[in-house]
Amino acid sequence: MIRLGYACINTQLPSPNRTCRLRNASPERIIELARCNLEALYEILQWNLDHGVQVFRISSETIPFGSHEINRVDWPEILGPRLDRIGAFIRENGMRVSMHPGQYTVLNSPKQRVADNAAAELVYHDRLLEGFGLDARHKIVLHVGGVYGDREAAARRFTDAHARLPEPVKRRLIIENDEKNFTAEAVLAIAGEVSIPMVFDAFHHACLPSFEGRSPRWIIERAAATWSAEDGRPKIHYSDQWVGKHAGAHSESIDLKAFRRFYETIRDMDLDVMLEVKDKERSVLAVYDERPELAGEGSART
Repeated sequence: MIRLGYACINTQLPSPNRTCRLRNASPERIIELARCNLEALYEILQWNLDHGVQVFRISSETIPFGSHEINRVDWPEILGPRLDRIGAFIRENGMRVSMHPGQYTVLNSPKQRVADNAAAELVYHDRLLEGFGLDARHKIVLHVGGVYGDREAAARRFTDAHARLPEPVKRRLIIENDEKNFTAEAVLAIAGEVSIPMVFDAFHHACLPSFEGRSPRWIIERAAATWSAEDGRPKIHYSDQWVGKHAGAHSESIDLKAFRRFYETIRDMDLDVMLEVKDKERSVLAVYDERPELAGEGSART
């Protein structure tokens, strides 16, 4: 069974990633914004349930400055009831959430401060998912990082940094191929070396291909083999090129014709598919209009 999801915001609902300038980040302001973000997240999850969407990526900005030294607020305690309510909603409705730190979270950076900040960011993401009471099936997605002129050395820095991460973070962490530095083949090798699940990104693979002569289906099957029962369903990313933008820019909306061809190659697999498009839930609904069988139980569209 294929399940679809989208990332971070719902274009029809309030934003769940309100933040402020660093100079204005008082403890009171951080908690105020976090409360607003959690309420917005809860509203999105309710919308998702009503529309048969079981997969969602939670914004990294849910807790403003979550890993920054300025945030010394005991937000897991203060926001405990709100976190509990959201976590219970996710569990009771069989949903699956993930998080994806941004481009500046580079665990393999040769600059120790950058690598340390990346590790702290991953710890924050795990704290939030743990605050919801969610198990290790709810993942943190990360790119391997930069090449810095020596891909093998960069890969070693990642595996070394990964070994130093706290065990709860390592249980949640998954890695994906990117469009510039680490191909699906390279990421699959690293995933095997450190026993970590791999996310196959179909768009990034189109931008930076590997496994010459092999189909995306073949690669997805090998990526899926890196997932254990404790990790949950294998997860992949799908998007299209935004015509007229730089190579690797995600499209505004799903290309239904292209997705139809891709779907036919994976429809018999058990996968969670994250649509990384700018119009978010609208593309999921567009696919549901064409493929009503993909809408989850309870959907208003079934």
